[in-house]
Amino acid sequence: MFLKSLIGAALWLCSTYIFAQSNETTSIDLTQSWVGWVSLSVFALAYVFVILEEKIHLRKSKPVLVAASIIWVCIAIAYNQHNQTEVMQHAIREAFLEYAELFFFLLVAMTYINAMLERGVFEALRNWLIAKGLGYRSLFWMTGILAFFISSVANNLTTAMIMCAVVLAVGKDNKKFISIACVNIVVAANAGGIFTPFGDITTLMVWQKNILQFEDFLILFVPAVVNFAVPAIIMHFFIPTESNKSTIQLDKTIKKGAKTIVGLFLATIITSIALYNWLQIPPVFGMLAGLAYLKLFGFYLRKKALLVGYATDNPPGAREHGEYFDVFSKIAMAEWDTLFFFYGVIMAVGGLGLIGYLGVTSEFIYLELGPTKANILVGILSAIVDNIPVMYAVLTMNPQMPEIQWLLVTLTAGVGGSLLSIGSAAGVALMGHAKGQYTFFSHLKWLPAIVMGYFLSILTLFLLY
Repeated sequence: MFLKSLIGAALWLCSTYIFAQSNETTSIDLTQSWVGWVSLSVFALAYVFVILEEKIHLRKSKPVLVAASIIWVCIAIAYNQHNQTEVMQHAIREAFLEYAELFFFLLVAMTYINAMLERGVFEALRNWLIAKGLGYRSLFWMTGILAFFISSVANNLTTAMIMCAVVLAVGKDNKKFISIACVNIVVAANAGGIFTPFGDITTLMVWQKNILQFEDFLILFVPAVVNFAVPAIIMHFFIPTESNKSTIQLDKTIKKGAKTIVGLFLATIITSIALYNWLQIPPVFGMLAGLAYLKLFGFYLRKKALLVGYATDNPPGAREHGEYFDVFSKIAMAEWDTLFFFYGVIMAVGGLGLIGYLGVTSEFIYLELGPTKANILVGILSAIVDNIPVMYAVLTMNPQMPEIQWLLVTLTAGVGGSLLSIGSAAGVALMGHAKGQYTFFSHLKWLPAIVMGYFLSILTLFLLY
């Protein structure tokens, strides 16, 4: 874990940030000043705490929030001394606006996912799979394929946890099957998120930057399938061939309004895409319009609960029968630690970029190595360092690349986390959920197969484009 923190710090040493400034003002090079050294040290220390989150039980948002605050205070002091506060203000507002768009987009998506969880949509899917009585190999492919497609609209963490629950319920004490199936789920969930902006944060960031259009990401579908299918085909032959003897009987009912909420989520996605493509309205506004859909439907469900005899705002009986629905409780259940972690990362990295660290190194990465090698390296780094700060570094460096290279870095940053179990939220979550059965080393065992899928997916992209 300490090695991961060192690599994370080294990555940011190699990043630079280019803000669009007016013709009259330019940023100040603070790389050799106390501001630069203090900011860099604070960020590196914060990132060490992020890496050690599981050991010290300090939520990852806390150290990066502190780091972002200290960095911008140091920058403000320096720019005030040089009478260039306007440059600093422009830079901090640019970074904050970028975060605000990401924040509200994710908040709406998380609210819908939480609403579907509460209505029992995913539980019903899990129970249906268990009740099918599939053999181990059939279940291996079914959970993998579902993880691939569900993660294109839901986050890979939620998707992986649902599919893992199925594997654990059916596999029971068959450690070999559980281990291989969990590897497959992690790879599938990470691959499925890259061909739509709704599936992966890194893809969303590229879309919101207006670098690629929504339909451009669909080119990544086939490479994503290759990334998932190649290791899955190899692992298939190592899955136990015996049939599943599970006789688990589970309730498959869902609460009222569940199907409507699924439909409203799809309508929200369509709204966001349509407004952006036809009217050039940023995607976040379409998502907030979709939140209005959910709020209005929640109002309908509450009124219906009163009509059937539940006369209070918080009726226990209504909750039991699925009549009661509170949108604000779903918003409150959002992953706030993750949202504030994104804030800390974006603001801290934005500050380090304004300071001006290692522009020469940045030029080396994309000019000397070339964009293809650099973007492949981004994916490998994503297996060690969280792909969110890695992609944000690339976006803020804003290298001049053709469209295919932006597609490549979107692909590699999204699927690179599959190389190691610690490389994605899905992998980390399943190590805890299937503790002792899916581990770092059980995932590492299949690294050659996953690497083969990684490079073949890159080759596929170049052949298709």
